[in-house]
Amino acid sequence: MAARSPGPREVLAPSPEAGHRVATSSSGRYALLRRLRDKQPRLGLFEIGPGHELHLLTCMMQAGLWAATQVSIDHPLTGPPTEEDFSEVMTQVQEGFELGTLAGPAFAWLRHSLGLTEKDYQASLGPGNPYLQFLSTSKSKASFFLSHDQRFFLKTQRRREVQAFLARMPRYMQHLQRHPHSLLVRLLGVHSLRVARGKKKYFIIMQSVFYPASRISERYDIKGCEVSRWVDPAPEGSPLILVLKDLNFQGKTIYLGPQRTWLLRQMELDTTFLQELNVLDYSLLVAFQCLHKDERGPGSSLVFRTARSVQGVQSQHELGAQNRRLLPEAPNALHILDGPEQRYFLGLVDLATVYGLRKRLERLWKTLRYPGRTFSTVSPARYARRLYQWVETHTE
Repeated sequence: MAARSPGPREVLAPSPEAGHRVATSSSGRYALLRRLRDKQPRLGLFEIGPGHELHLLTCMMQAGLWAATQVSIDHPLTGPPTEEDFSEVMTQVQEGFELGTLAGPAFAWLRHSLGLTEKDYQASLGPGNPYLQFLSTSKSKASFFLSHDQRFFLKTQRRREVQAFLARMPRYMQHLQRHPHSLLVRLLGVHSLRVARGKKKYFIIMQSVFYPASRISERYDIKGCEVSRWVDPAPEGSPLILVLKDLNFQGKTIYLGPQRTWLLRQMELDTTFLQELNVLDYSLLVAFQCLHKDERGPGSSLVFRTARSVQGVQSQHELGAQNRRLLPEAPNALHILDGPEQRYFLGLVDLATVYGLRKRLERLWKTLRYPGRTFSTVSPARYARRLYQWVETHTE
């Protein structure tokens, strides 16, 4: 590992302006494509440009993330993260704000293991193009953003949720190492932002499950219950993107054919792991995309797909134990599963809600409030079993 001091440290942040100038000077060939892209309706995604109430905040996030990633670029990792790396807190001071990077070396290693270069990560999240605001149907008070290319999803989090995830992060990374094709969303960074002397705000960065999004027709957030699990659909012809919920999914089926066996096994592995972490209230994101005729079936790239799907496997026994599958030749392949006629985007998200005293009391209250109905706040064992059963029931 590059020499790093464990625990909190404070540094002056490098300026993103120099890096931005380099990126801008080399982007001329993409200008036309970008203008054409910007003319397309963003379907429920809103550019956070000048005049938007969140413009200043997201500009700070972009500048801070550029500087934080530059540290990883300047000090590349030489090996897996150590115990100290998981507890490191780096604070970078910029004009008017400071950005904290929690467990930075550990997340840098995770990004590296996914084949994501720090330069690409920096270019997507840094200055140059505005973030997109995503209007969520979630009942939480969190704010949701997408990078301009929609590859990365940013979400504000409560401090206790951040602490809960970081405490479990070594086990999370071990699970991904044992099961490289896991449905768990890939969390790529955890940060804090303090403006002047104000209160710290925390946010996480993850791969977007719904990427690439251009041909997705339907999106769902599934918890396997019924209370508060309906969203009024957008009016017919409306360009607004809505993530629908369990009750909206009634009458639909995920047709996977031979891939169903893999999905059920992976759901069992992942939900059992989350149960062991004492976690609940996570969601299975599901999206639909019709496949074109030339996209159906394994196609001519079967040899390539097999090679990338079994890379690093030492034996057939290990292949089975890891529950690997044949990955599609597509961006974001870990969250994409192709059926005979549909492409499905699938991922488990919101992995930081612990079944502590607060949730136990909430479960008792909901039991009295909603007799005979199913709701999200139940024990981790029951939650895991119920979500698995939902997948079992709604797939063929």
